[in-house]
Amino acid sequence: MASQDRSVVLPASTSSPSFRLLPTPYTLQAGELQLELSSPVCMGILNITPDSFSDGAELAQSERSDFRFDRDKVLFKAAQMVRDGALILDVGGESTRPGASPVHVDEELDRTIPVLEILRSEFDVLLSIDTSTPEVMSAALAAGAGMVNDVRALTRSGAMQVVAEAQAAPAVCLMHMQGQPVSMQESFSYKSVVDEVFSFLKQRIANTEQAGVDRSRILVDPGFGFGKSVEHNYELLRRLAEFHELSAPILVGVSRKSMIGDVTGRSVDRRLSGSVAATSIALQAGAHIIRTHDVADTVDAIKVYQACRSAG
Repeated sequence: MASQDRSVVLPASTSSPSFRLLPTPYTLQAGELQLELSSPVCMGILNITPDSFSDGAELAQSERSDFRFDRDKVLFKAAQMVRDGALILDVGGESTRPGASPVHVDEELDRTIPVLEILRSEFDVLLSIDTSTPEVMSAALAAGAGMVNDVRALTRSGAMQVVAEAQAAPAVCLMHMQGQPVSMQESFSYKSVVDEVFSFLKQRIANTEQAGVDRSRILVDPGFGFGKSVEHNYELLRRLAEFHELSAPILVGVSRKSMIGDVTGRSVDRRLSGSVAATSIALQAGAHIIRTHDVADTVDAIKVYQACRSAG
């Protein structure tokens, strides 16, 4: 199990944006794979959906009226992400954008499991399944996924049991979300967004450990854009370093989200610069995994951050 000694140096007032960070030497255990996180790594997004807020339909068979993924398009995009430096590929079959409707479990399975099987046969990277559905988790782990990325933090009935009892011993990302995707951006309320997100993740870590999941397999995501206002999102980003007190690797996903568009006025397809800027702030705060649509540019940001951290 990786050392969990914190090497975060914070000022007396944690509300201050001024802080200094040293590497936290986590090693994430994902089945038989050990992912070294003393340096940040990139997770590439593969949305196998027709209604992702950004890019899901790009992988569809264009000649069909119903949604079916195109094998060659999936392979091309995945290969490009791996060449550009992604060490994790995150496959999702149900959009969780604001206003998204639920997807039937059979449809989610049809979208994700064949893709995972294809990726497992072609690439030597960590595969992640982006789902909250226990049946999909189980099938995905059997198909070669080594991580479960759950926006509902294993709160659906049966989800915790699948992860805890899986022979594959996957890593699991516990994310905070207030409400549900279909309505989460219509109404939200916090007395202190940082304190409440922190408390939720702390409790979910404890619950997950109690279920039998080793701490070396657990990482956390504050859930940017999931039941939070623009101000909430930027407060979380400004104070992201405080989440190191959870003693778990931190995954950050800000790529192309509305928190970028709301402050830049840019459409989804023009949010790259803003996304990289937010990523750079997250890296300075000690984020371990950056989840992104734009792998090459994000990896460049990580390289610049690493060069700056190593200088002098």
